[in-house]
Amino acid sequence: MMTREVLEQREYEILTDFATKAADSRGRRMPEEKCTVRTDFQRDRDRIIHSKSFRRLMHKTQVFLAPEGDHYRTRLTHTIEVSQIARTIARGLGVNEDLTEAIAMGHDLGHTPFGHSGESVLNKIHPGGFKHNEQSLRVVDYLETGSNRRGMNLTFEVRDGILNHTGPVMPQTIEGQIVRISDRIAYINHDIDDALRSGIITFDDLPEGPISILGDSHKKRIDTLVKDMIANSWGKETASLTEEKAEAMTKLRNFMFRNVYLNQNVKKVEDLHKVNTVIKSLYEYYIENPEQLPKEYYMMADQFGAAELAKDNIAGMTDRYALTTYEKIFG
Repeated sequence: MMTREVLEQREYEILTDFATKAADSRGRRMPEEKCTVRTDFQRDRDRIIHSKSFRRLMHKTQVFLAPEGDHYRTRLTHTIEVSQIARTIARGLGVNEDLTEAIAMGHDLGHTPFGHSGESVLNKIHPGGFKHNEQSLRVVDYLETGSNRRGMNLTFEVRDGILNHTGPVMPQTIEGQIVRISDRIAYINHDIDDALRSGIITFDDLPEGPISILGDSHKKRIDTLVKDMIANSWGKETASLTEEKAEAMTKLRNFMFRNVYLNQNVKKVEDLHKVNTVIKSLYEYYIENPEQLPKEYYMMADQFGAAELAKDNIAGMTDRYALTTYEKIFG
């Protein structure tokens, strides 16, 4: 029988010295009995995948607001692509795939409806601002409820990777660092793919320098970046791309911000106005009427206050649920 203890021992035998071993985890916020057949990192991954917050990613915008087509990415497909890229790199480096996958699956749980447009509105109106990585940690720590448990009670290493997948602080594990870079590899390249499909840009619009370095197709660019990161990080305590590939990817990212992420054809003025109206109106409504919050949120009113819980409730909504709720309240 492949017990947890057997799996933990195998990690010491197979993984490199720099890998984070499940048996060496710094533990959970609240102690609990261990699983007999899964390591703690496998258990964390399963808790995330089976959560309501994870399922809602299917109906949250990645880039395109209300896209006309079935093949545009959502937050869920983005998350799966990040996980696939990160696991390939982790396997190539001989580090912990289970930890890598758990972080990847949970890194965007705190994203708002309407993508970064929704995040921008909440950031402006909520005291202290709004950052989706901090909200993702809040989801797994407090907002996702399970059997007689508030929050998922994840391990320190998974929580660290989720919080620091973006922002100024680097994750403390090499697995978290892999997810941080894989997130950027995934979204830059799949957003190019979606932008080309939509006709917002053409292949000839893409900057020639980065394309010549990384590849002239989605498949080639992913392959180049994954192999570069494995080769450059082998035998090291930290994960990173070579300077050449990192610079090329940054140039592609800058191109996408100028031509896609801030493009009025992608984010039409009327759509942005709708996003602003819906989120701001709902936020003000729930602050003034906290009793209308979902029961599991309202029960925490004394602990966190109406503004924080109004933000939590809206950030957890899908695009269509936010629109439906707005129509229901304001007609």
